[in-house]
Amino acid sequence: MNKFSANHIAIPTILKVEPNALENIGIYLKDCDFKKVVIYFGNGLIDMFGYKVLDALREAGIEVLTYCELDTVNIDDIIDLAFGLPNSTQAVIGLGGGKVIDAAKYIGFLRKLPFISVPTSSSSDGFSSASASLIVNGRRNSVPARLAYGIIADTTVIKSAPEKFLYSGIGDMVSKITALYDWKFEEAHGAAQVNDFALMIAKKAVNSFVRTPFQSIHDDLFLKELLDSLAMSGIANEIAGSSAPTSGSEHLISHALDKMLEAPQLHGIQVGIATYLMSRVHDHRYQRVNTVFTETGFWDYVATLNLNVEDYMKAIDLAPSVKPFRHTYLHEDQYRTLAKKLLTEDDALKAVFHL
Repeated sequence: MNKFSANHIAIPTILKVEPNALENIGIYLKDCDFKKVVIYFGNGLIDMFGYKVLDALREAGIEVLTYCELDTVNIDDIIDLAFGLPNSTQAVIGLGGGKVIDAAKYIGFLRKLPFISVPTSSSSDGFSSASASLIVNGRRNSVPARLAYGIIADTTVIKSAPEKFLYSGIGDMVSKITALYDWKFEEAHGAAQVNDFALMIAKKAVNSFVRTPFQSIHDDLFLKELLDSLAMSGIANEIAGSSAPTSGSEHLISHALDKMLEAPQLHGIQVGIATYLMSRVHDHRYQRVNTVFTETGFWDYVATLNLNVEDYMKAIDLAPSVKPFRHTYLHEDQYRTLAKKLLTEDDALKAVFHL
């Protein structure tokens, strides 16, 4: 390709983040000329939301070729489902949490079909990303998928989810502060090339979120800002061609914990804790991170989890091996040493680890 050619990126055609969006899903898909779809629901969600969605699609003249609940992220199971789809399928809808979103996303990727992401919680930016977390040969791995053709988030539904999912989304969103700092650090060390436009999108997303006024994390404006900003994060990754704008050393700590622990916490909870830690290591915007976590109640929730500081110590040492091709702050020994020191000396961290 000519080096002066413009880059072409995918962006969602549908983006609806509003109350009662599930009741209008048929209208949104009809406007895009979809007539035949398949739907995968998360565990227990057909009884909760399924019939409302099926009715809305039927009223819009859209045929649901097949639907079922899906509780697997094993890549072999998903491949079998993908190639068992009716040939007339025009779109794949995933409705639920991370598991079913990842599975449906990968099915759409394999069959080159538009994927419609319908998250029922705001626990991470997975609903908007172009990768899927699947089990491959018995181990959790991130595999290429496709950016959602449509994102339909019903804030009424998301508001009713357990608060821990909101805290997880808050942690994952705020993590863009440290991820971007690590990305620039990598570029300074010749290990990456920062895409300025992706950097701008990710920075605008997190800044818009952390500056949102709110009385409660259940406020409609707060939820919309959180979901919009998480969606923008997916676009930043698409522009960059990698997860670097939204995933740095803080994510490596979380991935290390996932490998180590039998029962890890929600992704965004682990990422949030590691974000504050790494913002202290970076000496960059840690006051802002601490303020957001204090005012939203994130720290109060984390303090109830009885976390083991030794797990985080080990995760810091393991982190560089999770992605050895990267060069975040944690890929340098001096910063791993500082991170472990801060775990037991920083006042906010001492409070949540009960030190």
